[in-house]
Amino acid sequence: MNELKIGTYTFTSRLILGTGKFGNIKTMVESIRRSGTQMVTVALRRFDPEQADQDLFSALSSIEGLTLMPNTSGASTAEEAVRAARISRELSGSPFIKVEIHPNPQHLMPDPIETYEACRILASEGFLVMPYVPADPVLAKRLEDVGCAPVMPLGSAIGSGQGIATSEMIRLIIRESGIPVIVDAGLRSPSEACAAMEMGCEAVLVNSAIAAAANPPEMAEAFAGAVKAGHRAREAGIMPKSGSAVATSPLTSFLGTAS
Repeated sequence: MNELKIGTYTFTSRLILGTGKFGNIKTMVESIRRSGTQMVTVALRRFDPEQADQDLFSALSSIEGLTLMPNTSGASTAEEAVRAARISRELSGSPFIKVEIHPNPQHLMPDPIETYEACRILASEGFLVMPYVPADPVLAKRLEDVGCAPVMPLGSAIGSGQGIATSEMIRLIIRESGIPVIVDAGLRSPSEACAAMEMGCEAVLVNSAIAAAANPPEMAEAFAGAVKAGHRAREAGIMPKSGSAVATSPLTSFLGTAS
């Protein structure tokens, strides 16, 4: 299987995990290990070495081969997101930043205007910017133009488990994009992750569907298998749809050979 490329970095896993909502750090770490992911996203507020039960940085740093992608969750403006990104880079040493700007806590939809402005600034400062955005093909292309590494359109609202409700828009983004497209938010089941990969996404980011499962480590492994299967199917070339039935073998030609 070919590798996922983000900037100058390469990854063999195409499953990215979020680190929120897990019942405890032990379950989170086991889920990460079982998933085989090589990248996780973590909020700046979870970098707190003075509170061992809340600090994720130390636990995540202990996992070999894991790349941290700090995020700006909690920011409601571009200014706040840029400030959080700069602090995160200083604390983690990671060049990656997931830009999340959602000013309304009722629906948590990303603000396209503030997101664009934050991404423009951070890309110019050398960050590998990974923006969480509405499934808007025009915005996605603008973000590519200012230097974002991938673009991450939502499948549906954060934590909603409504799957890929934006599939038609995501297909347009994939068709027009010169950078990786990664579905972020809304996935509920491994089959939806597989569908995203078959559609042509380069990766998926999953948090709630794993963290809120009855058995998070087992679900993490299930998602890993689904992502691999979907990407492999896409690479193999999925058969086209037909408007009518097509026989898998001739039904009557053998009759003409009877003596």
